[in-house]
Amino acid sequence: MSVRFWEPGKEYLRIEDEVMAAMREVLSKGDLVMRQQMLDFEHNLAAFVGTTDAIGVSNCTDGLRLLLEAVGIGPGDEVITVSHTFMATMAVIHHVGATPVLVDVGDDHNMNVDLVEAAITPRTKAVMPVHLNGRLVQMDRLMEIAKKHDLLVIEDTAQALGGAYLGVRGGAWGLAGAFSFYPAKLLGAYGDAGAVVTSDASLAARLRELRDHGRVSKTGFSGWGWNCRLDNLQAAVLDLKLKKVPEWIGQRRRLATIYDEELADVGAIKRPPAPDGGANFDIYQNYVIEAERRDELAAHLAAKGIETLVSPGPVPNHKQPVGLDHFHLPRTEELCAHVLSVPLNNELGEEQVLEVAGAIKDFYS
Repeated sequence: MSVRFWEPGKEYLRIEDEVMAAMREVLSKGDLVMRQQMLDFEHNLAAFVGTTDAIGVSNCTDGLRLLLEAVGIGPGDEVITVSHTFMATMAVIHHVGATPVLVDVGDDHNMNVDLVEAAITPRTKAVMPVHLNGRLVQMDRLMEIAKKHDLLVIEDTAQALGGAYLGVRGGAWGLAGAFSFYPAKLLGAYGDAGAVVTSDASLAARLRELRDHGRVSKTGFSGWGWNCRLDNLQAAVLDLKLKKVPEWIGQRRRLATIYDEELADVGAIKRPPAPDGGANFDIYQNYVIEAERRDELAAHLAAKGIETLVSPGPVPNHKQPVGLDHFHLPRTEELCAHVLSVPLNNELGEEQVLEVAGAIKDFYS
């Protein structure tokens, strides 16, 4: 491939000396599980997001599941969310015994807040907005609805580290948010990793217990828990990378602007939405277009050595065999037939963006 969708190897080589120094420090000290490097990363992540606490966990899916368990959501409860996301968002609701209630998305591919109130029932306990592709949901309106109906707001911020709406970063709007540090993310680990952020001290304490078998001291337990700890080596690497995130966001936004300019006259595609008059600070975790003849375009780009991604896949999540196909979500289903993520990563250069945009224009011409 001449233009890779993501470049973890290239990124590693660029910062290899820093990464290996951080790992040598961890290994030489024997700081392997829940040591100072993890605590440092948690402190720095909370400061970056704008919350008082961050709790390192094994991955974002575990973070969301622990959150639901910690606030007491379980059998008989409903949680409102969307299908246009990764399957894990709905799976964690199912796995705590609650019921996912799905609403459709809007033109920004995020939860259509106009549809939320009609989905609320006496069993609704929480709303889980998903900040997809680095762009936040309209959180001011969603928080008003949640307050009116006494609902918890738990943010799926897996794809939105550093993204903000009205100056407030994702994860700092609701009761808590969960981040993914899967290698393909803006801030990626060398394996699975995640974190939960919150400004609720009692919730933070409960999450720290649940991620570590329910442990409250070396030999004391508060009850049942899980093994969902953030690996200390990953935490050390994430902490050094976190310092680079503002620069990486700036680079992604510059490249997204080039895509926008180059593709402006291609009538067969729809570019990502504009930033709400400046209200939405999009980090462009992904640059996602809606394309006519999407599959043919993807094949054309692949033939030219350009790697793309169809996500979510062509079959919407609620149409998978998970018992949710009774939901009517026309915009979600339309998007699954047209969305295509084109390369946008921390190692991408302007010439490569121009190459991708040129290949798209060539296909439609």
